Amino acid sequence: MGQKIDTLALNLIELVIIAGTSSKEKKLPYIEKANTSVDLLKLLLRLAKDIEALDGKKYVALQQDLQEIGRMLGGWKKSILPSL
Repeated sequence: MGQKIDTLALNLIELVIIAGTSSKEKKLPYIEKANTSVDLLKLLLRLAKDIEALDGKKYVALQQDLQEIGRMLGGWKKSILPSL
């Protein structure tokens, strides 16, 4: 599970970088995939906490970070949708 979480986190970073360097018309699919990765990371972290593979304090901190990333991706998506 830890390896899957690591892979997803790296994939999320990659998607954000690609979206950031893409033209406005091509950003949306990458932002949507990044948002899906955030949701999946939240789920996997919750499972890791439930099976006690992740400390509760670390879980809370990571969930807060992922929620902030999700808000930022949502704002980014809203900012490009009206122009498409």
